[in-house]
Amino acid sequence: MRRLWLIFAQTTTVCLAILFIVATLRPEWLPRRGGPGGSAIIVPFFEAQPAPAPAPGTVASYASATHKAAPAVVNIFTSKEPQQPTRPGADDPLFRRFFGDEFNNPRQQPISSLGSGVIVSPEGYILTNNHVIEAADEIEVALADGRKGTATLVGADPDTDLAVLKLNMPTLPAVTFGRAEDLQVGDVVLAIGNPFGVGQTTTMGIVSALGRTHLGINTFENFIQTDAAINPGNSGGALIDANGNLVGINTAIYSRSGGSLGIGFAIPVSTARQVMEQLITSGTVVRGYIGVEPQDLTPELADAFKLSRRDGVIIAGVVRGGPAAKAGIRTGDIVISVADKPISDTTTMLNAIAQLPPGEKVVIKLVRGRNEFDAVVTVGTRPRPRREP
Repeated sequence: MRRLWLIFAQTTTVCLAILFIVATLRPEWLPRRGGPGGSAIIVPFFEAQPAPAPAPGTVASYASATHKAAPAVVNIFTSKEPQQPTRPGADDPLFRRFFGDEFNNPRQQPISSLGSGVIVSPEGYILTNNHVIEAADEIEVALADGRKGTATLVGADPDTDLAVLKLNMPTLPAVTFGRAEDLQVGDVVLAIGNPFGVGQTTTMGIVSALGRTHLGINTFENFIQTDAAINPGNSGGALIDANGNLVGINTAIYSRSGGSLGIGFAIPVSTARQVMEQLITSGTVVRGYIGVEPQDLTPELADAFKLSRRDGVIIAGVVRGGPAAKAGIRTGDIVISVADKPISDTTTMLNAIAQLPPGEKVVIKLVRGRNEFDAVVTVGTRPRPRREP
């Protein structure tokens, strides 16, 4: 009996020793217990799990979209020679003798700026913002493949803040145009540009809003709002959809610090394409004009003028001798439609008139006092905006 007890004790000791060694060195060999009232053996590391397959119709990566559009996005560097100030007495020979030419004509470094652009055709046409190249003496373009060249200005449109450049270089990549009309709030978009001059960068976001106006950025506004990070240097860059097609030209950000706060604005590609075609064809953009100063009709104005209507645009001023004045339109009239298009605010009115071809006769429905009447206006050509010094 004692012999059997010794054998049992030795066997138990050996089994416990083996169990201890296995639990220490090979815990995965042991069965796991879990559930209510049970405990589980915790593995001291995380095992890599295979990524779940994307659901049909979803995009797991935007690398293909970026790879498609990024080669056509360029960095733009501009320089401008500063105006030399004239000091008092600079023409006096005695003054020049004592102080020298260096004091009279101090040397100043050229003013430089940077931005982005998008190659829109293999012929070398580049879309960018007007404020990127405005008043530049030299425009240098750097491609994503490392090539550099000097571009010339084809034309600019300050009213939409768009400009077209021409780069003479072989085998240029070109972006594919998308349809901004198909965009919906919530669609994924990518912004490609050169923020802060660090080099080409791609950021991702969604379409936050469409048709943004009354921002005071451009004369004609119809912006795509996005939360894709847009920073200084992104201006003129590409806003693309998840398929790599161009849907907008990045233009501005809303920021108090100069950095991205998740509110960026892009010009729809539909607008950019119309402007680009006119700039390439004639070097300028022709828009309709009737010679009035419109103002939004607010409830306060309606009460002040004792107006019966609360919709439309009030005429705050009429250009003497202009198309509207010749048609009998007066200050204080309310515009409610242009060519059968309802007018709700000044932006709608400006866009409607700008799309009219000069020389065409158009019917404008107005309200004067409590009477509605039609005025037939011969559309003129919108004057080019004056450049501020």
